[in-house]
Amino acid sequence: MRLFGRKSEPVDPAEAITEFWTWWRDTRPEIDALVEAGDTARVDETIGGAVAALHPSLVWEIVAGLTAPRALVVSAAGDPELRSFAHRWALAAPADPEWEFHPSRQADPLAAEFTTQVAGRPFGIDRLVLGLRVPPGTPRVDVSAFHPIFPDVDDETRMDVTLLALDRLLGEDEVARWVGDIVAAEFEPIDAIPAIHLPAVVADVADGFRNEQWALLEGQTAGGRPLTAAALYPLRPVDHPLFDQHIGVTLPYVNADENGQPTGASLDALRDFEERLSARLKADGCAALVAHLSAEGTRVLHVYADPASDAASRIQELVSGWDEGHTWIDADSDPSWSAVAHFLT
Repeated sequence: MRLFGRKSEPVDPAEAITEFWTWWRDTRPEIDALVEAGDTARVDETIGGAVAALHPSLVWEIVAGLTAPRALVVSAAGDPELRSFAHRWALAAPADPEWEFHPSRQADPLAAEFTTQVAGRPFGIDRLVLGLRVPPGTPRVDVSAFHPIFPDVDDETRMDVTLLALDRLLGEDEVARWVGDIVAAEFEPIDAIPAIHLPAVVADVADGFRNEQWALLEGQTAGGRPLTAAALYPLRPVDHPLFDQHIGVTLPYVNADENGQPTGASLDALRDFEERLSARLKADGCAALVAHLSAEGTRVLHVYADPASDAASRIQELVSGWDEGHTWIDADSDPSWSAVAHFLT
């Protein structure tokens, strides 16, 4: 069934999710009957309106389930502002042996057999080939895709069907994690390989980033003073779909070198604080320390948290013991992780 979105005015997310599942419980017998009858138009009308009531920019489709007979996918379609909403929708789903509920397209174990019609031409993943490039040391695979129908269709159609194929091969979230630049080419790339080998290539790249890593960076403040930073690497919101609250923690430090960077007892205190903070957040599972910046006698820590948790108050408890100057905490909604945009990979 086709994947699409509708336009309407959004409502309170929690209320909309509750209303959706109430509606689903009441309408489920009708939906089952329509699906069994193959009445695509009425299924589109019935489910489409309910998804639109969740949010006008969400998209949906019904596919075969991974373990259940069928699955309803309601996806943010790559919109970081809606990713946590889609995941909260799925978490609120009822247990159901006949249906699965997913907040993103899942990898299709039978992707090699997938076929559809594109601009009146048959498109099968079995004839899709990819030129792949993995920049050294990076957590991304750049993709150049080609299919025999591509010279005969427009740019937008080529890209749409390429994204559809990548989602089938890897799953939507894995594409967000590991695929970098995507080109839908009119001509076959040199050294292209069958698209069905993409999951193995991505798994090989991912294997090099299984352990937590931090990238160390240097720069300058707006006033030209030295700045140092550290950030999780890779750093991607898709890895923490419910963490859409940004908590900024500002800690002044007393001992600094001529460049304003922490030294001596202050450096030790900062490291100890971050270790205790990370341990507390990991134990609770509701937030993560993702980056910090130091300049001009101040360190700013960037934490992302589930806003439904008490992460902010727990951080406040730890910060209350800091004795090197006045501290402050700012907490704001930031589902796209804009506060650390320059660190995202």
